[in-house]
Amino acid sequence: MLSYPLFSRLRSALERHDGLAYLLLRVAFGLMLITHGLPKILGTSHGSMANPMAGSVNLIANVLHLPAAPLIGWFIALLEGLGGLMLAMGLLTRPLAAMVTVQMLVICWLLGPTFPWIDRGFEYPLILAFVSFYLLTHGAGPISLDARIWRKS
Repeated sequence: MLSYPLFSRLRSALERHDGLAYLLLRVAFGLMLITHGLPKILGTSHGSMANPMAGSVNLIANVLHLPAAPLIGWFIALLEGLGGLMLAMGLLTRPLAAMVTVQMLVICWLLGPTFPWIDRGFEYPLILAFVSFYLLTHGAGPISLDARIWRKS
């Protein structure tokens, strides 16, 4: 059986790296968003989608029946592309995380039963909703631009 001091030292070591672990989570999440937004912005293919922006606008207009589909498509592309970069840097983390949380929950709610992407269920946007909600509730963390900016004011 392991002794209590070993658990205490392990806990202490892990807690010392909490800021780094949070940074890695935020950066990985932001970079993942960029991989979805950048192809829409640049008009390049993404996976099996030859034109992800056109696919998004078509989905918004013809499946969700929302008005101003091209405008919403650009908003989503910028949220994922530029917003993902800003999240990775820890800049305006809470407002961006709030928008991504709403985006992912809407995807789950509206598209979950008939999720349109190949061989994927809504597990992907659901876990992204929870990660973005975690970022929303915890902020950017100690290793971020938000922390540097607000520390100086």
